[in-house]
Amino acid sequence: MMPTHTTPTTPFTPAQFVGTWRRFGLSGVVYEIVGEGNPLPDGDRMMRVRVIESGEEVDYKLTDILDDPKER
Repeated sequence: MMPTHTTPTTPFTPAQFVGTWRRFGLSGVVYEIVGEGNPLPDGDRMMRVRVIESGEEVDYKLTDILDDPKER
């Protein structure tokens, strides 16, 4: 069973972010979340993202994803 992460108002699982798009910071490039990665010892989780401009796929922490703005 995959652990869930909760916020005060909305429970979610990392899988819910797969297929969504965000931007690195307010003016950074757009990326798509393409998969779940491994859990980390601190309770965070790595996620696999694809940078749209370059097509490069990289690992990125879920907590950092949550700080990035959603792309419309």
